[in-house]
Amino acid sequence: MESANRGKRALGALLTVVIGVALAGCSSTGGLRAEQRAKEAQANGSAVDTPRWTVAMVTHAGAGDSFWDIVQKGARQAAAKDNIKFLYSNSDQGKDQAQLVQTAIDQKVDGLVVTLAKPEAMKDVVLKAEKAGIPVITINSGSAQSKDFGALAHIGQDETIAGEAVGDELTERGRKHVLCVLHEQGNVGHEQRCAGVKNTFEGTTENLYVNGTNMPDVQSALQAKLAADRSIDAVVTLGAPYAATAAKAKEQAGSQAEVDTFDLNGQVAGALEAGTIGFAVDQQPYLQGYEAVDLLWLHRYNADVLGGGRPVLTGPQIVTKDDAAALKDYAKRGTR
Repeated sequence: MESANRGKRALGALLTVVIGVALAGCSSTGGLRAEQRAKEAQANGSAVDTPRWTVAMVTHAGAGDSFWDIVQKGARQAAAKDNIKFLYSNSDQGKDQAQLVQTAIDQKVDGLVVTLAKPEAMKDVVLKAEKAGIPVITINSGSAQSKDFGALAHIGQDETIAGEAVGDELTERGRKHVLCVLHEQGNVGHEQRCAGVKNTFEGTTENLYVNGTNMPDVQSALQAKLAADRSIDAVVTLGAPYAATAAKAKEQAGSQAEVDTFDLNGQVAGALEAGTIGFAVDQQPYLQGYEAVDLLWLHRYNADVLGGGRPVLTGPQIVTKDDAAALKDYAKRGTR
């Protein structure tokens, strides 16, 4: 009996050693794999250990529009954090933008971020992306069409609401005759902004269409309009780069009109502080780019969505001279 007990004890000890070695082997292998994934993620500048997914962003940006540099900065920083390969392309022509989206579909990207400034040109290709199993998030423009096109969410500001905020601000400032300057023909978001101004402004509103790809022409058209109509006491531009041009046109025309603008950058922040621009409407483009990429990662990783079918608003925020000092440093680094 004692001999049998000794045999059982010996077998038990042997099994304990074998199981312990096996578990140690599994633990060390799993630990090494996790450690390797962490090292790879860190090498990529990311904070996660998910696979290297690819997200493409296709916007309606025109050449030289610094607004989109800020959007890209947010998107690229989110991509670095989330171990995502980020691809960017753009065209201010609806047909060409749609072709760029088709190229991303052909590349079998894992997610798409698009703008819908010219929604009808984009509808078919956005639906095609979704049929291919590629989740789509819209940003900046096209909030009214985003859900109908099947996008997961829209991230940006409601352009009509933003325009109405500008109309209220101009009324409060005692303005009587506002010139709204549209720099991109066919951009539905621009039309909504100026229409929103008209909705709430208690004075007269007037639209001026200019060729936004040619700044000398923009200045010339504005200067001529301001020189011809001295009743205009406020000029609203729809993008930060156009605010400085409007200020030059105002000076050359000898006009007393206040210059205000949609969107913010370092130059606008400086002009707010100097008092050459009355106020700006910040829609936080960095946040639009960052949240779009991050949400695609969250959706892929955890099936998360935001907005409940309604736009996730990043603006409008009216910023004035009182806010300029606090925002200037952020604007200089390209995140506001």
